[in-house]
Amino acid sequence: MDGVTWPAGGGLLPATRIPGGELAAVAAAADYAVLPVGAVEWHGPHLPLGTDLILAEGFAAEAGGAGGPAAGAGGSSSPAAGAGGAVASAAGSASAARSSGDTTTGFPGPRGVLFPAVPYAACPGQTRPWPGTVSIRPEIAVGYLADVIEGIVAAGFPRLLIVNGHDANMSTVRAAMEWVSGRRTASLLLVNWFQLVTSAETTDLYGPLTARGHGGAYETSGVLGFDPGAVRLDAVTDLPPKPKLPVGHPYVLVESRPDPWQGWSGHISLASEAAGRQVRATAGARLREIVAAWVAAPPPAPPTADPLPDPATGSPAPTAGDPTAADGATGGDR
Repeated sequence: MDGVTWPAGGGLLPATRIPGGELAAVAAAADYAVLPVGAVEWHGPHLPLGTDLILAEGFAAEAGGAGGPAAGAGGSSSPAAGAGGAVASAAGSASAARSSGDTTTGFPGPRGVLFPAVPYAACPGQTRPWPGTVSIRPEIAVGYLADVIEGIVAAGFPRLLIVNGHDANMSTVRAAMEWVSGRRTASLLLVNWFQLVTSAETTDLYGPLTARGHGGAYETSGVLGFDPGAVRLDAVTDLPPKPKLPVGHPYVLVESRPDPWQGWSGHISLASEAAGRQVRATAGARLREIVAAWVAAPPPAPPTADPLPDPATGSPAPTAGDPTAADGATGGDR
């Protein structure tokens, strides 16, 4: 290949700029692919409808070690999606460096290929009635995501990082991942940016008032960390969220309308660009740690439809309905 290269030290190439004739070589040299998943959803008068996309795309870029600021409204938060001809190709030399262990070529870090974000998602009943929310049915979301994930794996990327910006995606993406992993040899890693900073750390950052929540101070700060021009802090006053249950055990509570609620809730007065930069730095660093450990781990074995071997004989164990099973339909007594 002549011409296409990763940024020095690793990073991301945009899949949409890879010539079809060079795809196989790029895939062979890449360590992983990245798929951001978000939503188009109301987050209150102060946040853009693309909040979850800004965060998913922004942290996807952070996964590649690119710490530059996101583009403004209407742009991409990924530095890999810059000038059209910026994709390059030294995949041959990168592949050789990987096999020889040579880090003098300028490719010591993981090399990723960034796929376009999935913009639409299943949205909860709590936000579907609010203006601007575009929701698809959960069963459609699972099928669509399964096709997208399998398509990326089939294109030559058995390791796929999915960076999530919309909490409801955790169930649909997980279901799609499980489906694909039974059909293709794949290592599929799902990371939700929201969980990369702990609740204790957000308490240290914002104080005792609740900061985490849909459209709250934590999420608002996250957007401020990538695209401060997209946020209107003066558009709302604080809307204290409904208190959590007084227990320390994990749970998932889904309610029709958790009053007080206006399609969002939170103490927006706690949000700031400084907090957003700290959230971005902390979550981004942890995401890169996860990626580094993941690409260094051994790949999985291929999926199989064959039954496990019988430990006594080493032969495949008979399955239910198999006429050779010990109590199969041979006409014998039961």
